[in-house]
Amino acid sequence: MSEANVQKLCETTREKLKSVIGKMELFLNTHALPQLVTEEDEETAAFYQGFLSDLRHLLVFSEMSYEKLGVALRRATFDQDFAQKALYNVYHYGVNNFFYPKNESYSEDGRYAYTGQDAIRFRKKPVRPARDIIMEITKVYEELRDDLSYYENDYLTEKRMQNQV
Repeated sequence: MSEANVQKLCETTREKLKSVIGKMELFLNTHALPQLVTEEDEETAAFYQGFLSDLRHLLVFSEMSYEKLGVALRRATFDQDFAQKALYNVYHYGVNNFFYPKNESYSEDGRYAYTGQDAIRFRKKPVRPARDIIMEITKVYEELRDDLSYYENDYLTEKRMQNQV
């Protein structure tokens, strides 16, 4: 990929991350476990504990990626290798952690992706604010996945080939 394309991709990815970071921070700063758990049972409490944990991890991964992309873009000379590694990390840690959360409080059901319906399915019916935050950031992570899918396979293959030469 050309240097200009990588630089432009860094800029757009950074802007997308900025938007989801703001939404996740607002949600996490205004919602705590007692506010989300409306039913007094262990299953519901465990669901929201996992949900909040996954969202906090996603926020940290997204913030780290945002900062690395900022470093790549602020350097006097654009370091394409550093930028590509940062983009790979956005895909590998950010996008993958969104679509495959550790606690599996939600998952993507690909069968709904082409029907116009929401592809995210929750393991347990969440309260409205929890559902809304995931649905708001889903669109951005879908765009990031489309933009950065190159980095899942081709980038690693390219790096492996460079090490063997």
